[in-house]
Amino acid sequence: VSTQSTGEVCEMKNCNMTMFFEMRKKLDLYMWLSMVPNGPSARFLVQNVHTMDELRLTGNHLRGSRPLVTFDKTFDEQPHLSLLKEMLKQMFGTPNVHPKSKPFFDHIIGFTNFDGRIWFRNFQISDEEKGGLVEVGPRFCLWPIKIFSGSFSGEVIYENPDYKSPNQYRNEMKMEAANRYKLKAQKTAAKLAQEREIVPKEDELDQIFHTITQDELAG
Repeated sequence: VSTQSTGEVCEMKNCNMTMFFEMRKKLDLYMWLSMVPNGPSARFLVQNVHTMDELRLTGNHLRGSRPLVTFDKTFDEQPHLSLLKEMLKQMFGTPNVHPKSKPFFDHIIGFTNFDGRIWFRNFQISDEEKGGLVEVGPRFCLWPIKIFSGSFSGEVIYENPDYKSPNQYRNEMKMEAANRYKLKAQKTAAKLAQEREIVPKEDELDQIFHTITQDELAG
């Protein structure tokens, strides 16, 4: 399924926003957020995914209940983060009086901007009076790559200068491992060469307990 066909399906179904996951090489997971049909759209690299089954957290909430979508204050400090905040709010927030939703809030979805990535957490509201929270899961973080003016296409209105593709990261790791191996081999070769150059000194006391043989006497 391509991004273009996804946009066409959304238009046929009268859907004004979509979340599309894209897998590359069975290793790298990307996520698209797109407002259909006019945009904007954003592409992320999904990292540090931990599923609810893996974490085995104790929190729980009703299916179909409305979440409180929260953001830290850094989302209001930069224009591209403010745009992503609005897109995530519309994507994860449930409209009021939606026919398939419950008319109350019982969990909180939190987005935190840290280290150039957007971290996702999901919490159950366990105590409304004291504000007690219990994590439900899952956990993951989104590394923004680009923001486009259109839906899955268009002019690039933001590009992350710190983004490094998984292929580039893996190549750098391979080069680093190769350099470590090369340095280790050079040190081993230098040590062996140094050992060959060392000539043991003759000890004068080696001949103290030497037994003179018949051949030596005859000579």
